[in-house]
Amino acid sequence: MGSRTLSFEFFPPKTPAGKDKLRETWRELAALKPAFFSVTFGAGGSTREGTLETVLEMRGAGHEAAPHISCIASSREEIAAQLERYRSNGIRHIVALRGDLPSGLAAAGEFRYASELVEFIRRTTGDWFTIEVGCYPEFHPQTRYARDEVRHFKRKVDAGANAAITQYFYNPDAYFRFVDEARAAGISIPIVPGVMPIANFAQLARFSDACGAEIPRWLRLKLEGLHDDSASIRALGLDAVTSLCERLIAGGAPGLHFYTLNQAPLAREICSRLAY
Repeated sequence: MGSRTLSFEFFPPKTPAGKDKLRETWRELAALKPAFFSVTFGAGGSTREGTLETVLEMRGAGHEAAPHISCIASSREEIAAQLERYRSNGIRHIVALRGDLPSGLAAAGEFRYASELVEFIRRTTGDWFTIEVGCYPEFHPQTRYARDEVRHFKRKVDAGANAAITQYFYNPDAYFRFVDEARAAGISIPIVPGVMPIANFAQLARFSDACGAEIPRWLRLKLEGLHDDSASIRALGLDAVTSLCERLIAGGAPGLHFYTLNQAPLAREICSRLAY
């Protein structure tokens, strides 16, 4: 795959068994020599300690690891304290997101948008961090007008983002259209497609409904028709996602970022088929 990057995303587990399972997963995927691992950050900072603990363990084993940081329902003081903790631990790579409002909270906090978070990080820490941000080829669920999506993305780039990772999708044309529109708007940073392997259709449909990712009709109907046949769902998903990745790489995508759900086999198999 030449100079194209590879990265994997995990969430911090809450139980000892989950920690053991994740450790096995990232150690297995580390054999693929990814550029970095990323570790998510729960709504309102609900997994803050687990995020840092997981990142430090990965870094202690010699791997680049980037914690997510989300600003929704947080104050500037709280974000500044998190950034200082990351700096004091030698972390120089983060994924900056707005995040979701925790259940039961009505106020968004002092930050409304991820662009404000990126601007705050740059203003308070200079160039210490490499900052990844999110973007949405099929539009953020709260986007009202199509033209606004690239405008919102550009605000994050202008604020100081170094690279972007997309929400997952299964229509490569959505990605290529989005990249073309971003380039036309003067955005030059790498835009890495996010990839979601398919293991469970009901789970995938739930995730997709929540985040606005479209499951193409042909794929949805085929997956629905397999009912509870997990082996056939896995086989169809592997073929569909591998084909998607092949088109993305052939079309010039700078790399792939896998949303692993803390599981190694599907991501590993797709990368094997791609000769990563």
